[in-house]
Amino acid sequence: MDHGHDMPGTGGMAAPPPMNNTGMMHHHKMMMMHMTFFWGKSAEIVFSSWPGSFEKRPYMYFVALLFVFVLSILVEWLSHCRLIKPGSGPVAAGLVQTLLHALRVGVAYMVMLAVMSFNGGVFLVAVAGQTLGFFFFGSRVFKETHPPTETSDLPPMSC
Repeated sequence: MDHGHDMPGTGGMAAPPPMNNTGMMHHHKMMMMHMTFFWGKSAEIVFSSWPGSFEKRPYMYFVALLFVFVLSILVEWLSHCRLIKPGSGPVAAGLVQTLLHALRVGVAYMVMLAVMSFNGGVFLVAVAGQTLGFFFFGSRVFKETHPPTETSDLPPMSC
C-alpha cells in the first residue's frame, strides 16, 4: 500500500543511502534547521559545527556573538567611511570605491547568514552592532560639519 511517503517509481521501497566516490556508503548526521527564532547557546552560525556544542566549548558561543557584533559595526563603518582623498584620479578612486563596495556587500551577507541561523542572541547582537555602528559613523553626533557635502565614498545600501 502506497501512502505517498516513498519516492515515485520505487514500488514502496525507500531510497538507498548516498554513495561516495569509492562506492562505499556514507551517512550524514542530520541536524535540525530552525525556521523560527529560538533561544539557545548551541547553534550553527555561518559555518557548519561553528561555534559547536555549548557543553563542549562554552566560550565559543560568546566568541561567535562577538564576531557577528564586530561584523555588524564593520558594515556601518564601510557604509559611512571616507577613504578616497579629494583630488584622487578617477581610475584609482573608482577601484577603491569598487573594492569597498565588494567588501561591504560581502560582510553584510555574512551578517545576514548569521541571522539566518534564527538564533535570538545572534539577531540581537547583529541589530545592536548595526545600531552602535550607525551611532558612531552615520549619525550627526560625531560629525564635524553640518550638513556634509558627501557623507561617504559609497552610495547607501539598497535592499
